[in-house]
Amino acid sequence: MSLHLFDTASRSVREFHPVRSGTASIYVCGPTPQGPPHIGHMRGALNYDVLRRWLAHQGLDVTLVRNVTDVDDKILRKASEAGRPWWEWSATYERQFEAAYETLGCLPASIAPRATGHVTQMIELMRRLIDDGHAYAAAGDVYFDVRSWPSYGELSGQKLDEVQQGESAAEGKRDSRDFTLWKGSRPGEPSWPTPWGPGRPGWHLECSAMALTYLGAEFDIHGGGHDLVFPHHENELAQSRAAGDPFARFWMHNGIVGMAGEKMSKSLGNVVSIPSMVEKYRPQELRYYLVAPHYRSTIEFSMAALDESVRAYQRLESFVQRVGARVGAVPLGSSVGAEFAAALDDDLGTPAAFAVVHNTVRQGFTALEEDSATALEAAATVRAQLGVLGLDPLAWPSSTVDDGAQKALDALVSEQLEQRQAARAGRDFATADAVRDRLLAAGISVEDTPDGPQWTLKDG
Repeated sequence: MSLHLFDTASRSVREFHPVRSGTASIYVCGPTPQGPPHIGHMRGALNYDVLRRWLAHQGLDVTLVRNVTDVDDKILRKASEAGRPWWEWSATYERQFEAAYETLGCLPASIAPRATGHVTQMIELMRRLIDDGHAYAAAGDVYFDVRSWPSYGELSGQKLDEVQQGESAAEGKRDSRDFTLWKGSRPGEPSWPTPWGPGRPGWHLECSAMALTYLGAEFDIHGGGHDLVFPHHENELAQSRAAGDPFARFWMHNGIVGMAGEKMSKSLGNVVSIPSMVEKYRPQELRYYLVAPHYRSTIEFSMAALDESVRAYQRLESFVQRVGARVGAVPLGSSVGAEFAAALDDDLGTPAAFAVVHNTVRQGFTALEEDSATALEAAATVRAQLGVLGLDPLAWPSSTVDDGAQKALDALVSEQLEQRQAARAGRDFATADAVRDRLLAAGISVEDTPDGPQWTLKDG
């Protein structure tokens, strides 16, 4: 394989070689379903969906595990404030997350394990750590002894004397830098029995236990948002390695979605929920907006940028549909082309990959009037390229069009555009504007490009 990925742990781009030949194993930190999903949550899911599709395109059998943290301080607090059972609260929003993944075209996870279903595995991991001197029980809690692991900080680059776990002081904790593996039972909270007393999982412990259960002691890629590097992923790495597991070969972290320089989060009140967004935009347009930037970049959300993404995707969609209307059914291409492949092989470079797609479309539009075979080949290639990105226009239900109606519409609009071009050539701009206005009133938007006028149907 020629795929190279940026590894957070080594702070370098490294060549990807799977642990087991012919397969790829990915663990992605999934949701803590405390409320409705927003586009910040979805960005990471879409990034790793593209990675999964690209690995599968290269012939690998991909296993993607995306966990659900279904019990958590915030879930318990919000459920209590609402007067609802914690498990109902969690399950309600877990279903909303799954619906959002499906809406935006994510392939289903190979498995989406819940933390509460893996307490037995967590107990076994804690036992290994305690037996090896890396963890200790105190006052019903269990902690990881950070000083027992000399490599602590290797993922985030933090020095031990700078570490702040963000946890409150607790009875029996030997060092403020130690982090919680297991939280002792508290009144009114759910609990499970362990040899060290009843309680519930710590956030970091659950991911190590579930990754081990489904992917083994060593697997290929651990993914998540950049905001998880510390403390969550640092602590996962430390406890897993201390227990003797090689754990992930690559650590990938996607950038966040922000608004006015702030990370998008519920606490800031600047969330943009998926249900509200898909009332205004088609899911494939929203997906385009979130996967077009490089996965490690920060997206500063704005409606103007989203609208530009809508127009960009519609140009690609319009090309495939117009070729289908003029030439015939567009097959799914057998190749994505060397330039497109090179872009994704370079640390999943979606900006460069989309540039290749748009260039193919420009060439295809030019060929459409003179060389139908070349246009058809270009459209088939575009379908293959967009399919890897989860954006094949003909794979989305809302993109299904009646061939006869599309051909008739294309013929009528093309005739109008020819009249407009003739008027513009004769400097009769009043007539040219009138044609454009008539088309706009009929719901057809015309855009003048270097390759000639291109039209799309307006939403609504």
